[in-house]
Amino acid sequence: MSVKLKQLMLIAGDIAIFYLSLYLTLTLRYGGLTEEIQKGHLVPFTILLGFALFIFYIAGFYEVRILKNDAEFGKRFSIALLIDFLIAIGLFYFIPIFGIAPKTNLFIFFIIMSAASYLWRTWYNNLLSAGSPGKKMLIVGHNRVTEEIVEHITENPQLGYELSFWMKEGLRDKDFRHLSSVIQSHHINLIVVPAHLKKNSSVARTIYRNLVLGIEVVDLAELYETLFGKVPLSELEEVWFLENLAKSHPIHDAIKRPLELSFAALLGTLALPLAIIIVLSIKLTSPGSAFFTQVRVGKNDTRFILWKFRTMVENAEASGPKWSKPKDKRVTPVGKILRRTHLDELPQLWNIFRGEFSLVGPRPERPEFTEPLEKEIPYYALRHLVSPGLTGWAQVNYRYGSSLDDAYEKLQYDIYYLKHRNFLLDLGILAKTLKHLF
Repeated sequence: MSVKLKQLMLIAGDIAIFYLSLYLTLTLRYGGLTEEIQKGHLVPFTILLGFALFIFYIAGFYEVRILKNDAEFGKRFSIALLIDFLIAIGLFYFIPIFGIAPKTNLFIFFIIMSAASYLWRTWYNNLLSAGSPGKKMLIVGHNRVTEEIVEHITENPQLGYELSFWMKEGLRDKDFRHLSSVIQSHHINLIVVPAHLKKNSSVARTIYRNLVLGIEVVDLAELYETLFGKVPLSELEEVWFLENLAKSHPIHDAIKRPLELSFAALLGTLALPLAIIIVLSIKLTSPGSAFFTQVRVGKNDTRFILWKFRTMVENAEASGPKWSKPKDKRVTPVGKILRRTHLDELPQLWNIFRGEFSLVGPRPERPEFTEPLEKEIPYYALRHLVSPGLTGWAQVNYRYGSSLDDAYEKLQYDIYYLKHRNFLLDLGILAKTLKHLF
């Protein structure tokens, strides 16, 4: 079963559980469903369903890689239901246009829906992890990337992969000469090969002769992308970037700018009262300006001034620029809250208006850091092919970076975004950013 099909089944199941719970609630309360009762509840509860699906999305409940019945799943599920309940209270009691304030109904509905949804989700999680996996895999070669893949699919059977055979010695592996026998005896239907081996004419011929056995052949880098949502830089060569990044996205790039301006104007207006509170909090708790500016590197290696709310003590870099570390003593008490919620980034809406910034894109770095990083990390300069962003794919998937290793890891996410960027991915990043805010 493909990942998309698994996700569609999850969404369909959640919708069915929601409306079934509503039906049971109204039946228990009124003994039957009259047309008046249906009209009074269907529209507001359908709006509530939209919010519930959105909360489930940003909680990660449609990402197959985390769908397993562990303590983390129970924690996420409980928090998501609590947020849904608070949203429902807000909809029905603070927005009078719906015309109903279903105190008892809402309470009964959430008891039924929570129990039914939990049973459905845990059953489906078990179903994904049980049974025979859809992809029985043969991996050719052995390095850090293959080890990551093997460890990941072993710990996450719900992904539908199983390592059936591993030719660690690559072309020198004695079993490679008997590939047909290995495929048939282990019921293999997926062969994973590093790109450089696929270019070997002998390897290509050997694999080609076995296509009649119904196998699928994928690059190691391609599978890594699918599993982790990032690219393995160690597996890529210049030709990969020519094939995947040297292409334009005219529709996305043309429409993105006016949409971002509209969104920034709306968000700036809504956030103005909060911004005033933040400015006062900074000024009252720490001497110095409420704002902080830095030179950052933008699209095509241009320089611009980035605006933020100040989170450190004044003159925090008197001894020179350096990355902020965990428990950095330079960070003020208010600054800790602003960093944790990312509210220190709000003034960057001004950078969006100036055209120096996008809502979504790789986070801009300081020239003092980018210059050594470009020397240490291959392909690092490619992240400047697009405008930097207020939030990005690396930001919602990886922790705050404060080292060379972190910069390398985040670049793998940034390159993935450059390859796959589109409106749906941008919307997904914005939605997941909300989860980080709250």
